[in-house]
Order: sequence, then C-alpha cells, then structure tokens
Amino acid sequence: MSPAAAALLPADLRVLERGWLSSNSVLMTGDPRGAVLVDTGYCSHVDQTETLIAHELAEAGESLRLIVNTHLHSDHCGGNARLRQLHGCPVLIPPGQFDAVQSWDEERLSYRPTGQRCPRFQADGIMQPGTVLAQAGREWEILAAPGHDPDAVMLFERRSGVLISADALWEHGFGIVFPEIDGVSGFDEVEQSLDLIESLPVRLVIPGHGAVFSGVGTALAEARSRLAFFRLHPDRHARHAAKALLMFHMLERGESSRADLLSWLERTPIHAVMWRQYFGAKSLQTWTEELLQELVRAAALQLDGEMIHCT
Repeated sequence: MSPAAAALLPADLRVLERGWLSSNSVLMTGDPRGAVLVDTGYCSHVDQTETLIAHELAEAGESLRLIVNTHLHSDHCGGNARLRQLHGCPVLIPPGQFDAVQSWDEERLSYRPTGQRCPRFQADGIMQPGTVLAQAGREWEILAAPGHDPDAVMLFERRSGVLISADALWEHGFGIVFPEIDGVSGFDEVEQSLDLIESLPVRLVIPGHGAVFSGVGTALAEARSRLAFFRLHPDRHARHAAKALLMFHMLERGESSRADLLSWLERTPIHAVMWRQYFGAKSLQTWTEELLQELVRAAALQLDGEMIHCT
C-alpha cells in the first residue's frame, strides 16, 4: 500500500492483503457489537486466515459478529466454514445463489466446473443491493457489481470514500469475466460496474486482489482499455482466463508433474469449454501445451524435467 493510500485508510479498517490464490480480507472493527469480516480467502489458506483474524481481533479487543462475501468464487469464501464454526457468527452472501449454497450445488456454485475446492458452509442471509450494512457508525452501501460474477456486490462508504471493489476493479484491471466464457453477456455488465464506480465519490479502493490504491481515475482508464481489447478479441480473454485457471491450480499445488497437470486440465470442464469455443481448430492437448509453454516463457512456471514448479 502506498503512503498516500495508507493515509486515506480509516483506522477501523484492517486489510489483509494476500496473493492471487486467496482474496484480500477486510476486517471492520470499532463497533461494540463486534467486528465484520469481508471475504475469507481460499480453503488451503484457512489456517493462515484463522491466525491473522485472531491476531487482529485480539489487537482490537473485539469478537467477530458477522462474515460477508462480495461473491462466492472459492478464493473469496473458502474460509467461511471454518470461521463460521470457530466464531459462531452468521454468514451473509450476495443474492442469486442462496438456494445453491443451502443445497450445496457445486455445479451452480462453479466449484466443479473450475476444479476448485470450497468446504461446505451455511448461509444465514442475503447481502441485498440497495441496502446498507451498518458498522462502527459507518453506512456501507451494498452495490450490485455484475460482470466478473453476475451476483457480485461491492461495499461503499461515502463519509470516507472507501470502496471495497472485490474483483470489479483492481489497480490494473478486473477479474475474469466468467459469464462470457459460458456464452452469456458479461462485458456489458463489466462496463456498467465501471460506470457505477466512476459515478461515486471514491477516494480509496480496497480491491479483491492486490494493494489498496487511491488512483481511481487511472485504474478506471486502464480497466476500460482492457475491456475494449477483450471485446474486440474475446479469444484473448479466453486465453487469459485459461492461463489464470492453470496458475490458480499450480499456486495451490506448488508443484506437479507435467502429466498430472495436463490430465487435471483436460478433466476440468471450463478448460474444455474455452477450448471448444475459441481454439477447437487444434487439439485440446496441443492448445493446453501451448498455454503451459507461454507461462514457462513468462517465468510464471518453471520446468524441471517432467516436474513443473511455481516460480
């Protein structure tokens, strides 16, 4: 976080910034009822998440009263089950997938198609856009932010100008537009979310991944440029998404044999969907190998004989 951004962050907000496997978590403190946690990271980091939250709560002298999720991708809600059980607090989720959570439909929740894990948790209520989450004298407006995920929400607090943007806006882009991969409109919805952010008096953004930043205008301009490119070249968006899927798996595993990695990708439904939609002129095996080699050339992965390692 830059000094300029740090100066704008209210003292009652504690941001736990992590890498790309786990989302950032935001702990809202300063309320006699207890703290609120926004997003809980990926399940393989849950021990770290538990330790970090325990430290922050002890420092604040508070208990955890509520967990809320900006959306239900596994890197944002993978710690829900453990933390809900540990702290005995309810979990609120965005609308649209409440029934899928209660019946634990991993197809609708995207965990099976993407080959990702999320321990089953119970949802206790809805983060309804147009309503307010009150905490420590602040009123956090719940705003719909479709695009990356149709049901995603953001949280905005006007007094401080702080926006918890999740994956609708990063300092250098935005999250993969999953609806477009499934053949459903998503780029228009990304633009709507960017327009909404631009209409707000935002002074500081806490993104779903990466550092907190204050250069909102610059970030929006970069996001719009990226969106325009993907609209013209949807195959490049799909290729970007495919490499991100591969890297997410490798970040979780740390290392894998080439055979195991290629086998996992070929068994992962969304990988085959992207191949059929945009790259079916070549074999799935050839396209998959191309993605792997691109990541090796970019130094994101390292080949050691038949073993692949994250760099």
